[in-house]
Amino acid sequence: MTKKAVIVFSGGQDSTTCLIHALPLYDEIHCITFDYGQRHRAEIEVAQQLSKKLGVKAHKILDISLLNELAISSLTRDNIPVPSTSNPGENLPSTFVPGRNILFLTLASIYAYQVQAHTVITGVCETDYSGYPDCRHEFVKALNNAIALGMEHKLHLETPLMWLNKAETWALADHHQKLDLIRDQTLTCYNGIKGPGCSNCAACNLREKGLNSYLENKLETMKNLKSKINLK
Repeated sequence: MTKKAVIVFSGGQDSTTCLIHALPLYDEIHCITFDYGQRHRAEIEVAQQLSKKLGVKAHKILDISLLNELAISSLTRDNIPVPSTSNPGENLPSTFVPGRNILFLTLASIYAYQVQAHTVITGVCETDYSGYPDCRHEFVKALNNAIALGMEHKLHLETPLMWLNKAETWALADHHQKLDLIRDQTLTCYNGIKGPGCSNCAACNLREKGLNSYLENKLETMKNLKSKINLK
């Protein structure tokens, strides 16, 4: 039986790390990227480039621009500035797109049903997240249950980065010998700059802090990573 997975793929650090981690584990990978009228559409182009570079044969770009009409965020509106820092536990940051992961994971699951995949992979993370409620394990578990019930389809929403901090996510990329690719060719920046980014937004600051931490403590970070997830 062919082992298949669908990956919610934005071309950012987290989703690309999930992809390189999944490649040796599955016979068939399907990437799905959502065009929701995001502030920086360059991420769609980056996602296409990366999936092709990494040998993914099935990559679907899905237009869900209706989300842009409903969800007001600094990632969907040019007139709302992006923050330079994030403070989990305080008010939701302006970069939170309400309902985004609910919609993304639901649509990805419908796609998985059609291609007969039983795994949907997403790069959400509760450890170093930006205060987004839809990045929490509790949310993913609840949605997974609802989707499986609603479609009567044995489906697992997999979150390989859920309990990793950013340094450990860099370590995972390095384990797969793709640290340079993640560092130079992904787009995580809220201001739409590929690679190291703008160095001013919250996403860039978290990314850079994690990379510096990993480079300064490689052995310890890799040890911690291996204690959290199985590596091949």
